[in-house]
Amino acid sequence: MTGTLMTTDHTVATTDETLLELARGGDRSAREELFRRHFDVSYRVAHRLLGHEQDAKDAVQDGYVKALSAFDTCDGRSGFRAWLLRVVANAALDFGRKRRRRDKLRLLSFDRETARDSKIDESDPARGLEREDLRKTLDAALDRLGPEKRATFVLYAEAGLSYKEIAECQRVPLGTVMSRISDARRKLQAILEGFDAD
Repeated sequence: MTGTLMTTDHTVATTDETLLELARGGDRSAREELFRRHFDVSYRVAHRLLGHEQDAKDAVQDGYVKALSAFDTCDGRSGFRAWLLRVVANAALDFGRKRRRRDKLRLLSFDRETARDSKIDESDPARGLEREDLRKTLDAALDRLGPEKRATFVLYAEAGLSYKEIAECQRVPLGTVMSRISDARRKLQAILEGFDAD
């Protein structure tokens, strides 16, 4: 990925690989640019895995802290972006497991109360509400996939990584990535068809 690096001397168009090399040499602005460049996709991945804005922000922050402390382990083989997204996805999955253990019963009761107290006119649903329902349905469907399949699908659909990049990122065979994505698509399609039937 190419971008612009602001330095004290001048502006230089640079790739992730060049920034990574500069950052390893102690260039703080190069390291900051690497993380800033990939924040949006990191957030989208975390949000899709967790389904909650603040949890996603917390997970990205946790992932970035872990990535900074393990910065020297990025070998550049699969690219900085894929490496960072793996760290962030793992942080989000860890965050989600902790949150579910801690809040499962409380969240279920809150959702029931919210649905019961809702005053939505069912005869004329607004598009915004339909999109919100669809998003909730997608998030619920993703939750049914299990952590490995969910992370694989999100890295593919949300982050736009190739099968090869995902295989390198998750350290699994290419066939496993293909199988996970195919299975995720099948399950999501079945769930969404049920959503359309309602």
